[in-house]
Amino acid sequence: MRILVVGSGGREHALCWAIAASPLCRKLWCAPGNAGIAAEAACVPIAADDVEGLVAFARAEAVDFVVVGPEQPLVLGLVDRLAAAGIKAFGPGAAAAALEGSKGWMKDFCARHGIPTAGYRRFTDPEAARAHVRATGAPIVVKTDGLAAGKGVVVATSVDEAIAAIDAAMVGGAFGKAGAEIVVEEFLEGEEASFFALCDGEHAISLGAAQDHKRVGDGDTGPNTGGMGAYSPAPVVDAAMAARIMDEIVRPTVAGMRADGVPYKGVLFAGVMIGAAGPRLIEFNVRFGDPECQALVSRLMSDILPALVASADGELRNFHLRWRDVVALTVVMAAKGYPGAYEKGTEIRGLGAAAKLPGATIFHAGTAASGDKMLATGGRVLSVTGTGRSVREAQARAYAAVDAIDWPGGFCRRDIGWRAVAREDGKA
Repeated sequence: MRILVVGSGGREHALCWAIAASPLCRKLWCAPGNAGIAAEAACVPIAADDVEGLVAFARAEAVDFVVVGPEQPLVLGLVDRLAAAGIKAFGPGAAAAALEGSKGWMKDFCARHGIPTAGYRRFTDPEAARAHVRATGAPIVVKTDGLAAGKGVVVATSVDEAIAAIDAAMVGGAFGKAGAEIVVEEFLEGEEASFFALCDGEHAISLGAAQDHKRVGDGDTGPNTGGMGAYSPAPVVDAAMAARIMDEIVRPTVAGMRADGVPYKGVLFAGVMIGAAGPRLIEFNVRFGDPECQALVSRLMSDILPALVASADGELRNFHLRWRDVVALTVVMAAKGYPGAYEKGTEIRGLGAAAKLPGATIFHAGTAASGDKMLATGGRVLSVTGTGRSVREAQARAYAAVDAIDWPGGFCRRDIGWRAVAREDGKA
């Protein structure tokens, strides 16, 4: 097959890495890709949100299958445009991608179909939102309705903090059009996990769970980011909990979307809070997580490509995937200053030596090659992944690779996987 992967992050590097290993893959491109992806695929300079350019390229190169990584091109309708051109693609169409594209739409959908989630209100008037927060109190959650690159959520511990979040989004325009409407939600108690399922419009199969670390600093401190690390599997999601998530959240969502006339195909990423009442949905994403994808594909034993094609073809019934009996843990290395202002163009050394360490794989995100130099060009730059028989071993291998990388311009959290390690040590 001639395959195009859309995107340029660590998620897309992980997908290219897995797809390139498939015997079904004859030619692989990535648009726009990055310096690390260039080792797996031919990178083409087309932006991930350039829908017309991507469709034109796929037609010109007789691409058989397109795998769309980021949420933006999905919400913009890339899969629909490819289908109209007779090109098969992995991911939901624009109507179904509203599960992530509009948090308000998603919450209304859950209310209609009885999917357990936090109580909520939608607001287009900032003063009405402020009044609601004052009446409700804190802790409380404020979310932009639209896409905000994983940064449009504030878990406010005080009324003042919530009002500041409302003002930043709705008055200050911190997230552009994405913040013109907001959702204010009930704060959920418990432990959060990321749960993934492949869907074909009618059926769904579990890909298991991971746990992400959103805040920038050790001990879950500082502002939210796109994700500073993840590990899989997540001990909080045992077999019984996974079955509940499938039965109470994933399958009702697939059935509800089908009943509403917008069948959901692609990967469904459910952010779930697990508490005394069982699993409750925090939000849906319509793509693989980043950095969760890097951990997931590092554990996958089966060929990923037939599974992605089966999702697009509506053929997931009785489809089975095999997984390696290992833990995978990913540490994100970011440019100093992220998620705020950061310097671009700093040099990264030692990648070759780090990648040769036992159980280590390095996925690139914001990188570019300049001659024989590797330069950092983004906020989140590398996803350093270790695998092992336990979370502690995977953690040790990931950080050994991190420490082998010579990049004074970068930083990382040093506690990725802390919850699971505490469980292993009997301290949780």
